[in-house]
Amino acid sequence: MSARPQIWFLTGSQGLYGEDVLAQVAQQSKVISDALAASEAIVADVVAKPVLTDTDAIRRVMLDASSDDACAGVIAWMHTFSPAKMWISGLERLQKPLLHLHTQANRDLPWRTIDMDFMNLNQAAHGDREFGYIQSRLGVVRKTVAGHVSDPDTVAAVAVWARAAVGLAEVRGLRLVRFGDNMRGVAVTEGDKVEAERRFGVSVNTHGVNDLVAVVEAVTDSHVDTLVKEYDELYDVSPELRAGGERRESLRYGARIELALRQFLTEGRYGAFTTNFEDLGGLRQLPGLAVQRLMADGYGFGGEGDWKTSVLLRTLKVMADGLPGGTSFMEDYTYHLEPGRQLVLGAHMLEVCPSIAAARPRLEIHPLGIGGREDPVRLVFDAAPRDGFVVGMADMGDRFRLVGNAIDLVRPLEALPALPVARAVWAPRPDLRTSTTSWLTAGGPHHTVLSTALTREHLEDFAEMAGVELAYIDETTTTRGFTRELRWNNAYHRLAQGL
Repeated sequence: MSARPQIWFLTGSQGLYGEDVLAQVAQQSKVISDALAASEAIVADVVAKPVLTDTDAIRRVMLDASSDDACAGVIAWMHTFSPAKMWISGLERLQKPLLHLHTQANRDLPWRTIDMDFMNLNQAAHGDREFGYIQSRLGVVRKTVAGHVSDPDTVAAVAVWARAAVGLAEVRGLRLVRFGDNMRGVAVTEGDKVEAERRFGVSVNTHGVNDLVAVVEAVTDSHVDTLVKEYDELYDVSPELRAGGERRESLRYGARIELALRQFLTEGRYGAFTTNFEDLGGLRQLPGLAVQRLMADGYGFGGEGDWKTSVLLRTLKVMADGLPGGTSFMEDYTYHLEPGRQLVLGAHMLEVCPSIAAARPRLEIHPLGIGGREDPVRLVFDAAPRDGFVVGMADMGDRFRLVGNAIDLVRPLEALPALPVARAVWAPRPDLRTSTTSWLTAGGPHHTVLSTALTREHLEDFAEMAGVELAYIDETTTTRGFTRELRWNNAYHRLAQGL
């Protein structure tokens, strides 16, 4: 989204209480919304709307929220008792994420002075139950957060939901370009692009890779000069790639690819892209360094034409913006199966985002035994130890399924001098056997997004908003229980499609 998104704050009441009480409701509602707006954790402007007291006003504000591109979601709070029949029309027209905030203006009761006037004004415990009922009766998808806004846990839960809402708003307008097609013969990177646009809003289209090559060839030397100087300052550049080094021209060509990709993506208003080592056209190198740096700037990416992972990466990049940690394209590559210390080594050919790096990356050039092109330049680093998750998206035919796994990133047990790619080592929860068995049972893909910035709650909120399945593996998972969960999910999602 180009501008900072908005979250609309709606307060429910009714005309029965009179103008004096409604004025107090409006004033106290502003205190609550201002408290949320003041939180740096909420990545949107919280905008207070007038108190809602009748069906027409509720329907109008829900229609306005649904049609306003600036509005990423709606928070609703029933300060007093707001008869829920007047919310039916509005709720059925709302097409933005909804959070039901169950709170009240005062944190503590004024025990010695409390009277019926106070009770009539401060009855969210009453009003929110009415609102909760009608949401459940209508089958409205929402997140419910209970607690006073002075409680950091309450604000944190709202902030997680807000990040998911902003992510959904991003993907609903996302444009993705595929340079070439999918890797030949591969199943899991395929998917229904029409259903993806229907479900998420993302537009997935293809350009021949030589459309990009034409832009690469038009890049000026002066722009290349400027960019390679930036490389020299930011990274530990291997001697052969430095000024005067025998492979400097390879680095300059890598810079041409980056400049061309940035231009192509900017002019086409693309927030995500894919490449494929089987379809490089006139490119002399497989894009490595360029892809890594574009991911670091927030672009979505998927290797071998994997547009679903590219969509997911862009979405999670937006959701994670400003949080500590990083988010990257990833692939489970191979295992360390030592009893009691079983680990996954994750990497890709070249394309891992430096946002997860433990230290200043090294800029190197090495042969790549795939793709049939010149040796590509790339950033080499180890991922920083941290807890996080990997998550992949699979097209199950009748729906999209997200499969996630909680992980603990660790340092490699030994140096990896013969593996000159960016890599991550992690211990999957609850253990490698349960993790991999469950992942395979769910049909999870081999390409994933690794994030050490986001949490399971972010994924859950996003999946709920987007109407997609999330199967998550963590320290509580058993293979038997996970298999049962998948079976229940199958029944639920197939029934839901028919309702």
